[in-house]
Amino acid sequence: MGDIRVSPVESRTYRKRFIKFPYELYKDERYWIPMLWIDQEKLLNPKKNAFFEHGRIQPFLATDSNGAVVGRIAAIVNGAHLEKYDDGVGFFGFFDVRNDYAVAEALLKAATDWLKEQGLAAARGPANPSLNDIAGLLVDGFERYPALMMPYNPPYYEEFLERFGFRRVMTMWAYYIHLKYRKMDRLRRGAKIIERRNPGLTTRNLDMSKWDEEARLLLDIYNDAWSDNWGHVSMREREFKQLADEMKMIIDPTLIYILELDGEPIGFSLTLPDVNVWFSEIRDGKLFPTGLVKLLKHKFFTPITECRTVMMGIRHGHQGKGYDVLLNLAVLDIPSQGSGYVGSEMSWILDTNKPMINAVVGVGGVKDKEYAMFEKRLATTTE
Repeated sequence: MGDIRVSPVESRTYRKRFIKFPYELYKDERYWIPMLWIDQEKLLNPKKNAFFEHGRIQPFLATDSNGAVVGRIAAIVNGAHLEKYDDGVGFFGFFDVRNDYAVAEALLKAATDWLKEQGLAAARGPANPSLNDIAGLLVDGFERYPALMMPYNPPYYEEFLERFGFRRVMTMWAYYIHLKYRKMDRLRRGAKIIERRNPGLTTRNLDMSKWDEEARLLLDIYNDAWSDNWGHVSMREREFKQLADEMKMIIDPTLIYILELDGEPIGFSLTLPDVNVWFSEIRDGKLFPTGLVKLLKHKFFTPITECRTVMMGIRHGHQGKGYDVLLNLAVLDIPSQGSGYVGSEMSWILDTNKPMINAVVGVGGVKDKEYAMFEKRLATTTE
């Protein structure tokens, strides 16, 4: 590692190089979908990203003997995670590296050493910067495009992490459902039974005319419904508003369902049009001088035929009663005649969420991609 230098990102120049590196690394990778440069800047800006209200991010940049960037990583302290779990777990993310283990080793050492200096006992990731953002490592499905807000990385990342001592702590799946192969009859029968038993149970679409009120409602349900999920950390209001405002630009309200019992909202599902096809040609992530033209061209002339279900859940007090069948039916029926959507990805689904997996498989869904989170215990001075 003598020719490799890993430096903390502290200047504006280094931050720019940190953001730029993935665009250089993946420029010829067919299945990588560029993120917008402006969004990456916002993600790392303490003044613009609500994550920094409780968290810290320390980016690192690896350069070779000629000063060229060959990799990057960030060490992350998630204060909300520590507040909930008190488990001493820190995170790493924004991990991009050339196919050279020596570089990966230097980066991972820098990140884990920094986390140890913060008094943390483990490193988990990748998370950019939390599980409420783009998270997970792609470990299978490299020859297919990632859905909206899902990661892409080359296969050698998993080998590098394991060689450094990281071990898989959770597997997550992306299931795909296509209009041609759906089998909905059984699910429809189940939904009718639940509706007969609970006549006050209904679903409705998101009301965009009450955007702020609806967004707060979804936040409240989300924080309750997902509170027992592995790794879940409640979103704070500003974090959720930030995410909601970003999603508002692409939301199709007919894809979002709110489940109500006697008029009381008790659950919801959030599905988004998969607009990744619009961004595939903006290889440098920049809207100017040509990126915006390409984006507008796609918006008006490239129809969106795929979608991704990002969230779905029911308040704790109403779980285990079969009510989820109605949400499942609404979501799994999105690819239907006349909707314009022929395919839908459900992602990610935790490997431990057997009821959801069984529901998706039951209507003809298939495993399309596999993701994982990795963790390494950090040795202390007394070990």
